[in-house]
Amino acid sequence: MTEFLDIQGGRIAYDVTGQGPLVVLSHGIGDRRQAFRFLAPKLAQAGYRVANADIRGHGESSMRWKSVTGSEAISRTDVAGDLAALIRHLGGGPAVVVGHSISGGAATIAAATATELVSGIVEIDPFTKTQKIDVGGLVRIRRCRRRMIRLLGAQILRSLPVWMSYLDVAYPSKPADYSDYMAALRAKLTEPGRMAEFMKTGKSTPADAEAQLSNVRCPALIIMGTLDPDFADPEAEGRAIVAAMPAGLGTVAMVGGAGHYPHAQSADDVAALVIPFLKEHLRA
Repeated sequence: MTEFLDIQGGRIAYDVTGQGPLVVLSHGIGDRRQAFRFLAPKLAQAGYRVANADIRGHGESSMRWKSVTGSEAISRTDVAGDLAALIRHLGGGPAVVVGHSISGGAATIAAATATELVSGIVEIDPFTKTQKIDVGGLVRIRRCRRRMIRLLGAQILRSLPVWMSYLDVAYPSKPADYSDYMAALRAKLTEPGRMAEFMKTGKSTPADAEAQLSNVRCPALIIMGTLDPDFADPEAEGRAIVAAMPAGLGTVAMVGGAGHYPHAQSADDVAALVIPFLKEHLRA
């Protein structure tokens, strides 16, 4: 059942399943909280209270948000503030934040700026460091070239079909419900104003998250798909994130054959990584 949290500037949609210590899930851009449809029940069954949120402008969350800076962009800092507000609303935690893509960077910021609320972070194929174009990777790796063309096309043309074609590349293999899920996502992004809100997230950069990596004080698990087309070397990207944190806090884990969405494509593998992390770092 969808619930709503009213905060300054709008309201965030979320749902809660399970009982136990709090885990907060936060999806990536151009998606909705149902991206965690396979992982959330596994975490609830493992003994956790799982809050799954739509990031601002997405899913059932409200539109027409302004950034904390007053810009039209939706930043990782904005999403981090929303996640902290949700944790407070649900009892103050401490919680583990599981963030995918843009929300991986948001998890970093939440951990660094709301230390009393966050006891650990899991970042799934995150955009937490500022990206540089890897020309060599584009030349060598076909999936990276295909990704670049589609992402640029989606941003420049503001094209939903081109975005959907990127998702086809980002899932090297498809979950059983892929066609139905993508049809529902397409319908959501066709709603008046939704595509414009999605485009706001594309205007932000990971610079705010990268600046906070050295301020993280809790354990971190970075999960990367080995075939993520967003990174020429996904494992190196994960290790660079960990290297920017204080020593000993971060660990990188790889999901073989997964693209940018391992929590949907390979949920069993992701759960097998996340649940031991929760048992170690999140207690009632």
